Amino acid sequence: MRIGDAAAAAGTTPRALRFYEQRGLLPPAPRTMTGQRDYSARDVARVRLVRELLRLGLTVEDVRSCADRLRQLEVEDGLPRYGGPQCAESGVVRHRLGELDAEIDRLTRRRDRLAAAVGLTDSGGRGAVRPVETDRRGAADLTDASGRGASVADAPSAG
Repeated sequence: MRIGDAAAAAGTTPRALRFYEQRGLLPPAPRTMTGQRDYSARDVARVRLVRELLRLGLTVEDVRSCADRLRQLEVEDGLPRYGGPQCAESGVVRHRLGELDAEIDRLTRRRDRLAAAVGLTDSGGRGAVRPVETDRRGAADLTDASGRGASVADAPSAG
Protein backbone atom coordinates (compact mmCIF):
# COMPACT_ATOMS: atom_id res chain seq x y z
CA MET A 1 0.00 0.00 0.00
CA ARG A 2 1.14 3.54 -0.64
CA ILE A 3 2.49 5.76 2.10
CA GLY A 4 -0.74 7.73 2.61
CA ASP A 5 -2.81 4.58 2.97
CA ALA A 6 -0.28 2.96 5.31
CA ALA A 7 -0.11 6.10 7.45
CA ALA A 8 -3.89 6.28 7.70
CA ALA A 9 -4.08 2.58 8.62
CA ALA A 10 -1.48 3.12 11.36
CA GLY A 11 -3.13 6.29 12.66
CA THR A 12 -0.29 8.61 11.74
CA THR A 13 1.02 10.73 8.87
CA PRO A 14 3.21 10.00 5.85
CA ARG A 15 5.78 12.36 7.33
CA ALA A 16 5.93 10.22 10.50
CA LEU A 17 6.51 7.07 8.41
CA ARG A 18 9.42 8.73 6.61
CA PHE A 19 10.78 9.91 9.99
CA TYR A 20 10.53 6.41 11.49
CA GLU A 21 12.32 5.00 8.45
CA GLN A 22 15.08 7.64 8.65
CA ARG A 23 15.60 6.94 12.37
CA GLY A 24 15.76 3.17 11.93
CA LEU A 25 12.46 2.38 13.67
CA LEU A 26 10.96 1.08 10.46
CA PRO A 27 12.95 -0.80 7.82
CA PRO A 28 13.14 0.92 4.44
CA ALA A 29 10.02 0.10 2.47
CA PRO A 30 10.45 -1.55 -0.90
CA ARG A 31 9.78 0.75 -3.82
CA THR A 32 7.43 0.35 -6.73
CA MET A 33 8.71 0.69 -10.28
CA THR A 34 7.76 4.36 -10.09
CA GLY A 35 9.80 4.85 -6.91
CA GLN A 36 6.93 5.06 -4.42
CA ARG A 37 7.19 3.32 -1.08
CA ASP A 38 5.14 0.14 -0.86
CA TYR A 39 4.13 -0.79 2.71
CA SER A 40 2.75 -4.11 3.90
CA ALA A 41 0.29 -4.93 6.67
CA ARG A 42 3.32 -6.00 8.74
CA ASP A 43 4.83 -2.52 8.30
CA VAL A 44 1.58 -0.96 9.52
CA ALA A 45 1.62 -3.25 12.57
CA ARG A 46 5.19 -2.20 13.30
CA VAL A 47 4.30 1.50 13.06
CA ARG A 48 1.43 0.93 15.49
CA LEU A 49 3.84 -0.79 17.88
CA VAL A 50 6.39 2.03 17.59
CA ARG A 51 3.68 4.59 18.28
CA GLU A 52 2.53 2.63 21.34
CA LEU A 53 6.07 2.45 22.71
CA LEU A 54 6.52 6.19 22.17
CA ARG A 55 3.14 6.87 23.78
CA LEU A 56 4.23 4.86 26.83
CA GLY A 57 7.19 7.19 27.31
CA LEU A 58 10.07 5.61 25.47
CA THR A 59 12.06 7.97 23.28
CA VAL A 60 12.87 7.51 19.61
CA GLU A 61 16.42 6.60 20.65
CA ASP A 62 15.10 4.05 23.16
CA VAL A 63 13.01 2.34 20.49
CA ARG A 64 15.83 2.52 17.94
CA SER A 65 18.19 0.80 20.37
CA CYS A 66 15.99 -2.28 20.33
CA ALA A 67 14.57 -1.95 16.81
CA ASP A 68 16.14 -5.25 15.81
CA ARG A 69 13.90 -7.00 18.37
CA LEU A 70 10.62 -5.24 17.52
CA ARG A 71 9.63 -8.07 15.19
CA GLN A 72 9.27 -10.30 18.25
CA LEU A 73 6.79 -7.84 19.75
CA GLU A 74 4.77 -7.63 16.54
CA VAL A 75 3.57 -11.20 16.90
CA GLU A 76 2.71 -10.99 20.60
CA ASP A 77 -0.57 -9.80 22.01
CA GLY A 78 0.46 -6.72 23.96
CA LEU A 79 3.79 -5.90 25.50
CA PRO A 80 5.80 -8.67 27.15
CA ARG A 81 6.45 -8.85 30.86
CA TYR A 82 9.85 -7.74 32.08
CA GLY A 83 12.58 -10.33 31.56
CA GLY A 84 11.52 -11.34 28.08
CA PRO A 85 13.89 -11.36 25.11
CA GLN A 86 12.83 -7.92 23.86
CA CYS A 87 13.73 -4.35 24.82
CA ALA A 88 13.51 -4.92 28.57
CA GLU A 89 16.58 -7.16 28.64
CA SER A 90 18.74 -4.43 27.16
CA GLY A 91 17.83 -2.15 30.07
CA VAL A 92 15.92 0.30 27.88
CA VAL A 93 12.72 0.18 29.92
CA ARG A 94 14.50 0.21 33.27
CA HIS A 95 16.62 3.18 32.16
CA ARG A 96 13.57 5.11 30.89
CA LEU A 97 11.70 4.45 34.16
CA GLY A 98 14.69 5.84 36.06
CA GLU A 99 14.72 8.92 33.84
CA LEU A 100 10.98 9.44 34.41
CA ASP A 101 11.39 9.05 38.18
CA ALA A 102 14.18 11.63 38.17
CA GLU A 103 12.01 14.04 36.16
CA ILE A 104 9.08 13.55 38.55
CA ASP A 105 11.38 14.30 41.50
CA ARG A 106 12.72 17.41 39.77
CA LEU A 107 9.24 18.68 38.95
CA THR A 108 7.98 17.95 42.47
CA ARG A 109 10.82 19.99 43.98
CA ARG A 110 10.12 22.81 41.52
CA ARG A 111 6.40 22.73 42.36
CA ASP A 112 7.10 22.81 46.08
CA ARG A 113 9.50 25.77 45.71
CA LEU A 114 6.90 27.71 43.74
CA ALA A 115 4.12 26.90 46.23
CA ALA A 116 6.36 27.95 49.13
CA ALA A 117 7.38 31.18 47.38
CA VAL A 118 3.76 32.30 47.07
CA GLY A 119 2.63 30.97 50.45
CA LEU A 120 0.53 28.07 49.21
CA THR A 121 1.90 25.32 51.46
CA ASP A 122 0.33 23.09 54.06
CA SER A 123 1.66 22.60 57.59
CA GLY A 124 4.23 20.06 56.35
CA GLY A 125 5.70 22.51 53.85
CA ARG A 126 4.12 20.69 50.92
CA GLY A 127 2.37 22.76 48.28
CA ALA A 128 -1.35 22.67 49.08
CA VAL A 129 -2.46 23.69 45.61
CA ARG A 130 -5.21 21.68 43.96
CA PRO A 131 -4.65 20.41 40.41
CA VAL A 132 -4.78 23.16 37.81
CA GLU A 133 -8.02 23.41 35.90
CA THR A 134 -8.19 25.44 32.73
CA ASP A 135 -11.17 26.97 31.01
CA ARG A 136 -11.79 27.07 27.27
CA ARG A 137 -9.54 30.14 26.89
CA GLY A 138 -6.64 28.33 28.50
CA ALA A 139 -6.91 30.42 31.67
CA ALA A 140 -5.60 28.56 34.69
CA ASP A 141 -7.30 28.81 38.07
CA LEU A 142 -4.41 28.93 40.54
CA THR A 143 -6.31 28.77 43.79
CA ASP A 144 -5.38 26.61 46.73
CA ALA A 145 -7.76 24.36 48.64
CA SER A 146 -8.92 27.31 50.79
CA GLY A 147 -9.79 29.41 47.75
CA ARG A 148 -6.78 31.76 47.89
CA GLY A 149 -5.16 32.62 44.59
CA ALA A 150 -5.98 34.12 41.22
CA SER A 151 -6.98 33.20 37.73
CA VAL A 152 -4.24 33.66 35.18
CA ALA A 153 -5.18 33.85 31.53
CA ASP A 154 -2.64 33.15 28.80
CA ALA A 155 0.33 33.37 31.15
CA PRO A 156 3.63 32.67 29.39
CA SER A 157 5.24 29.40 30.38
CA ALA A 158 8.73 29.16 31.77
CA GLY A 159 9.60 26.43 29.27
